[in-house]
Amino acid sequence: MDSDEQHRVLDPEHDAAALKALTHPLRIRLLGLLRQHGPATASELAARTGETSASTSYHLRVLAKYAFVVEAEHRDGRERRWKSVHALTSWSNEAMHATPGSLAALGALRRRQIEHLQSTLVQHEADMEAGRLGAEWREPSTIGDLLPRLTPESLRELWTAIDTKLAELTARDTADPRAEHVVLLTAGLPLAGGGPMSGGAQHTAPEGTS
Repeated sequence: MDSDEQHRVLDPEHDAAALKALTHPLRIRLLGLLRQHGPATASELAARTGETSASTSYHLRVLAKYAFVVEAEHRDGRERRWKSVHALTSWSNEAMHATPGSLAALGALRRRQIEHLQSTLVQHEADMEAGRLGAEWREPSTIGDLLPRLTPESLRELWTAIDTKLAELTARDTADPRAEHVVLLTAGLPLAGGGPMSGGAQHTAPEGTS
């Protein structure tokens, strides 16, 4: 599994300890804050998360142990600053399923993503209400709940198309001062035979789609 400077791919066979370390909810949050806002000290991250500096400092050292974060350039000599090593961390679902003990880590990581979506919604609503985001964001900001019928090949093709288009749009908007961080949490989870939501479940589409 290859990685590059911006993307780290975890191998569950060789990175089991790193995967387990990443499942801790505060560590994932700290890593996300460093990726979103840039280098910070344990004290600055404590203020953002409501944790103590001792707690954030400990969890940052754990993230550093497994090469998720490294020390950044210091503004002064008093307190250590940290930065994320990569912009993205991923793994192979197939490899996770094939490696004993990795399914629990996979489930925990996915649930951390759902928790991230919940906290993002709260923050988004507060930012809109306080005017920190302009009215032009109101229409495109949404959550979709669709239930298409797809083959495994089509679902894989959909992910590839999303990744390709996202890279194109990110490159186009990189120098635009109107651009903001957008939390784009996507899910494609097949349900056998229609699954528990079949038989009358309501599925809402994003505004402007049908």
